[in-house]
Amino acid sequence: MKKLLAVLLAGILALSLAACGGSAEPSSTPAPESQAAPAESGDAAEPAATGAAGKKISILTANLSSVTTNQMCEMMKAGMEKEGMEVTLVDTKGDFGQLASRIEDSVSAKADAIVIVSCDPGQIAPQLQTAFDAGVPVFGCDSGYMEGMMINATSDNYAMGQLITKYLFEDLMGGKGTVIALTHRPHPGVVKRCEAFDDMIKDYPDITLITEQHVEVPGPIENSRKIMENLILSNSAKDSVTAVWCGWDEPAIGATQALMDAGRDEVIVTGVDGNSQAVELINEGSNLKATVEQNFEGMSQIVVDELVKLFNGEEIEKGDRYAPATLITKE
Repeated sequence: MKKLLAVLLAGILALSLAACGGSAEPSSTPAPESQAAPAESGDAAEPAATGAAGKKISILTANLSSVTTNQMCEMMKAGMEKEGMEVTLVDTKGDFGQLASRIEDSVSAKADAIVIVSCDPGQIAPQLQTAFDAGVPVFGCDSGYMEGMMINATSDNYAMGQLITKYLFEDLMGGKGTVIALTHRPHPGVVKRCEAFDDMIKDYPDITLITEQHVEVPGPIENSRKIMENLILSNSAKDSVTAVWCGWDEPAIGATQALMDAGRDEVIVTGVDGNSQAVELINEGSNLKATVEQNFEGMSQIVVDELVKLFNGEEIEKGDRYAPATLITKE
């Protein structure tokens, strides 16, 4: 009996020692939430990065009837929507007073960003200042840049003006003859091209400027066609006009149409933009001989990329951003 009692006591002692030894091993049971390590100070208040998704963007222009302006607006809209942005596209059909009003509307509606397309910010400076004061970022596409804006995606318009003017004066005109200029100086890009033309013609004493004509927008093709028809009447002698220099492609198209209708196939026409209709006329062997193709897709993508960077909290280098351009002649 004593022997049996001793065996039982030994077993109980062994079990007791085993239980004590097990407490030294790490537990596989998760710690209760109340015992979890506290979060770093401020972690719980840090919002998750939302990026561009859901941001409200207003794209505003006064000239959606322009082929290239329409192209840029649609490419930007598609790119922004792909990133999850909500886009409103506004066209005021040449009315800058209405454009100014719609910018104010966008600020009141608390847009997350505004994009102005193919317009001079100087004409809407007070309304843009309202946006700056409200903290609404303003981007430009084929527009000018003014202090307070984020960026303006464009081409180096002065360099393009130099490129097409040099090609016209030297390669097409041979350094002599007469030229008509069709311009639209309210547009900041066209102004830069015109300034290149103004500077360069001084170096060609055997080239004479007959006249510079302002082309109204909207309707630049039809308006330039009418201007050219009148100029043909006042310069009716063959070879009285050597060339027509156009600040962008739509006046070049209108001038070409008028010259072709009048049988004035000796007159050379040049443009700038790389408009598909202009390129087609060049390849058909019409009066239109050359243009400089702007990279509108590149400009549009610059704006989309910079918006995404902004909404992801990245730093934006302010100022003009250039997309490269190319001289286009007959294939």
